[in-house]
Amino acid sequence: MDIVYINDLKVDTVIGIFDWERRIRQTVSLDLEMAADIRRGAATDHIDDALDYKSIGKRVIAFIEQSEYQLVETLAEAVATLVLNEFPVPWLKLRLSKPGALRGARDVGVIIERGERPDG
Repeated sequence: MDIVYINDLKVDTVIGIFDWERRIRQTVSLDLEMAADIRRGAATDHIDDALDYKSIGKRVIAFIEQSEYQLVETLAEAVATLVLNEFPVPWLKLRLSKPGALRGARDVGVIIERGERPDG
C-alpha cells in the first residue's frame, strides 16, 4: 500500500463549545494520509492516473471553512467521511488538531483511521 499525504493543512473555521468560540474563527490543522496505488500515475506521469491531492485539499478546505462544529471529533469524522465518499480512497488516517486550545500545550486533537486498509 502506498500513501499520499497532506501535512499541516491549516484552515480557519468556527469550532468550539464555548459561546465566545461560536463568535470567532479559529485555526485547525489537518494531517491526512490516504491509501493509494501510485504505480499507474508514476508510469504515465499524468494526474488523471494519480490521486489528486490538490483536489482533495481544496475540497477539504472548502468544507472545513463552511463548517461550524463544536467538537474536533465531529469535524474529523465529517472530513474522513467526505474524503472516503468523494475520492478513490479506501483507507485514511487523519490527525486534526486545534492549536492553542489548552494552555501549556502546543495543540490538542484526535487521530482517526477509517476505511479498509489495503493489503500490500
